Amino acid sequence: MLFTEQHQAIAETTARLIQNEINPFCDQWEEEGIFPAREVFRKFGKLGLLGIAKPEAYGGMGLDYSYQIAFAEELGLVASGGVSMGIGVQTDMATPALAKHGSDELRDEFLVPAISGDNVMSIAVSEPSAGSDVAAIKTTARKDGDDYIINGTKMWITNSTQADVFCLLANTGDGPVHKNKSLIVVPANTPGITRSERLNKLGMRSSDTAQIFFDDVRVPQRNCIGQEGFGFIYQMEQFQEERLFAAVSVLKGFEACIQETINYTRDRRAFGKSILDNQVVHFALAELQTEVELLRALSYNAIEGYINGEDVTTKASMAKLKSGRLSRQVPDTCLQYFGGMGFMWDNPIARSYRDGRLASIGGGADEVMLDIICKKMGISPRAQ
Repeated sequence: MLFTEQHQAIAETTARLIQNEINPFCDQWEEEGIFPAREVFRKFGKLGLLGIAKPEAYGGMGLDYSYQIAFAEELGLVASGGVSMGIGVQTDMATPALAKHGSDELRDEFLVPAISGDNVMSIAVSEPSAGSDVAAIKTTARKDGDDYIINGTKMWITNSTQADVFCLLANTGDGPVHKNKSLIVVPANTPGITRSERLNKLGMRSSDTAQIFFDDVRVPQRNCIGQEGFGFIYQMEQFQEERLFAAVSVLKGFEACIQETINYTRDRRAFGKSILDNQVVHFALAELQTEVELLRALSYNAIEGYINGEDVTTKASMAKLKSGRLSRQVPDTCLQYFGGMGFMWDNPIARSYRDGRLASIGGGADEVMLDIICKKMGISPRAQ
C-alpha cells in the first residue's frame, strides 16, 4: 500500500492531537472510568478526522479507506485503549452503514453531526445471549403505522452512557435469521430507553460500557438504514471495517510496549549485567517486532484489496485473529521482563495487558475468525 504526503499529513495531525490533548489526561480518565467522549470527538471532528473516508456532501473528506487506516494506525499512540476504542466505534463501527446505505435525510440528520463530533455514536448489536453469534439477537422492531416499536436489550455497548445515537440491529420480520434484520438509527433520548450503570470491566477502563434496555421505543420507519431486511448484510460489511481498524490500531501500541521494555531492561541490571543483554530477552523482543511487522504487512495488503473492491473477508479475519493473539502475547512477554514492576496497576505495560485482552473477544472472537477462515478455505464441515 503506497502512502502519499496526504496520508502522512493525516498521520502527523493525528499524532500531534493525541500527544498534546489526549495522552496528558488518560491517567485521569482511567481513574474516573470514563473519558469525555463529546469533548474528545469535537477535537477530532474540528480537524476533519472523524470523516476521512465519509462523503464530502456530509462533511467528510471523501478519501478512500487507506487514508482512514493512516489515522487508525496513529490511534495506537493513545495511552488508554478505551479512548481509541471509543473513537473507533464512532468512525468505523457505528457509521459505515449509515454513510453507505442511509438515505440523504438520515445522513443529513445523523451522519453530519457524527463527523463533526457533535453527536456521540454507539453500535448496539450484542446482546446477553448473542455476542459473536449476531444472527441470534432477540431485539425486535415491530411495525405500527409509520413507526417501529422496539423491544429488547443490548449488552457491552461502547460509548453507551454518553451516546446521542444508537445504530441498532433488530429483527424486523419473522423470516430466515440472516434476512429478517434491519439496522435502525435510534436517538438515545427516545422515550423507553434506559441504561444500566457503567459495567465494571477488566480493561478498557476509560471506555463507558453499559447494558441498554428498549421498552416500547417508538421511532419512524424512515430511520431504517437502507433496505429493510438487509441489516445482517450491512452489519457484516461494517465488521470488515471494524476488523481492519482493529488490526491496524494496535500496531503502534505494540511497538510502544516493545520500546518501553527495551528501555527498561537496558537500564535494569541483575547478576552483573543488564536484563536486555540476556539473549533470551533481546531475541524475544526481536521476535515480537517481527510479528508486528508481519501483521502490518497483512493488514496493508487486505486494505489495498478492500479499496480495490476485492472480497477481503479472509484476510480481514486473519488480521483480526492475529491482532487479538498479539494483543495478549506482546504485553504478556514485555510485562515479564519488568519483573515486579510489571505487576503494578499503573504500569503502562500492565494497562496494555488488561486492555488488550478484549481484542480476542470483541468484534468477533478468535474462534469466529477461525471459523470464517476455515469456511473460506473449504475445510469447515458447515462449508461442505
